[in-house]
This record gives sequence, structure tokens and C-alpha cells, in this order.
Amino acid sequence: MTTNILVIPDVQVKKGVSMAHLHHIGQFIANKKPTHIVNIGDWADMPSLSFYDKGKMSFEGRRYNDDIEASKLAMDIMLKPLADLQAKQKRQKLKVYKPKMILTLGNHEDRINRAVENDAILEGVISIEDLEYEKDWEVIPFLEVTTIAGVDFSHYFTSGVMGRPVSSSRVLVTKKLNSCVMGHIQTMESHTQYRPNGKRVTGLFVGTAYKHHEAYLKPQGNVHWRGIHMLYNVNDGDFDHHSIPLDYLERRYG
Repeated sequence: MTTNILVIPDVQVKKGVSMAHLHHIGQFIANKKPTHIVNIGDWADMPSLSFYDKGKMSFEGRRYNDDIEASKLAMDIMLKPLADLQAKQKRQKLKVYKPKMILTLGNHEDRINRAVENDAILEGVISIEDLEYEKDWEVIPFLEVTTIAGVDFSHYFTSGVMGRPVSSSRVLVTKKLNSCVMGHIQTMESHTQYRPNGKRVTGLFVGTAYKHHEAYLKPQGNVHWRGIHMLYNVNDGDFDHHSIPLDYLERRYG
């Protein structure tokens, strides 16, 4: 079977932001039927646990339960077209489409772990499991790497002893010597090199998959790419890459 992988970049969903585009992504999934779906992490924004603006006026009114419920609602919205398709196939006694679904936890979800580490009283009170990702996804811990058909996926890949995210797709390929796909960075870019045997090795930064603007990025910082990606004919680290902007999905399915 040919391996085709849909990659969903950072969604960073939270209370009060638009979620309509997530239904469009779900419709795309039900239409194209990729064999694998990789949610690259930072699905949940978790602003109630942010240290960036804690103590500022913008922090007022944030609640952990609101963050959790927003994440669950968003997941239900995106996966509804898939659930509807599967129910229809069952009724018609057809083979049920069941993609392999993998979620690599991001640094925003890891805010939950960091909060517990910084305040032991929260142990057993809050946890990653509150997001209930495991209902639908194989969950990969933050910064661990999962490999599909020779392509490595992680929320981000690190460089240097300090473990900072790699700075470009070219550096990603040079440092890791393998095809790698990562999120975390708002920009979308790719870099391909060729081994002596002609095999392509590609590094891909997938950008974002949200419609809202982030205040911390300021006006110029919010001008970044927003969409999803299909990796076609994935085999031994090689693939053909197609980027699909959220604006196109809105025109197609909105």
C-alpha cells in the first residue's frame, strides 16, 4: 500500500478563537483518505499555564478548564467528518477507513508537565491525560521522534547542547542526515539534498494551522503561512510534498 501522510501543523486552539477551519481540515481528511495523519503538536495552546505573560493584564481571566474544553471541542470538530464517513461505511457494510493517527506533543502541551514540576501540589491534579488525546491518537511524548516510512517526525528537532530548535530546514537536513518534519516555527519552508545514490533527503518546517493572530508575535510576526501538508508516495524517507493553505480549504469546503 502506498503511504500518504497528512501533516497538521500547530493549531494552538484556545477559548475564543475561530475553529471553523478545523472542520474543513476534517472534510479534507474524509475526502483524501491519507493512510497516516500526523498532528505535529501544540494542538492545545494552554494559555492559562503560560509563563510569557503571567502577571500582565492580558493574563486575566484565563482558566485551565477552559483550555482543556477548548481543545476537546476543537478535536471533535475536526474529527466529525471522519466519524461520519466511518459510520456511513459501516451502515453500507463497506471497508471502514481507519488511518493511522499520531500526535507528537508540543511545548504548549508540555506546559502541563512543567507546571507540575514547578509546583508539586499539582501532581495528580492536572496532567496531559486531561486533554484525552489517547482516545483517537497514538501520543508521542514531547521531543521524542517517531518514524513513518523512513521520515522522522517531532514537534521540533534540537541542535546543540542547549537543545534549542534547529533554525532552518537546511540545518535540519544537515544536522539529522535524514528526512525530517517539524512544527513549532511559524514559517513554512523546505530544503532537499541528494545523497550519492540519488535519494532525496528533505527537511520540512510545516508552519501553522490556525486563523487567529497571536498578540506576542506583533503585526509583522503574524504574517506567516497557515495550512496543512500532504506527503505523497512516502518511501524510505523520500516523498512528494503538497502544501494546502487554509484559505483554499475554506473555499473548497466552507
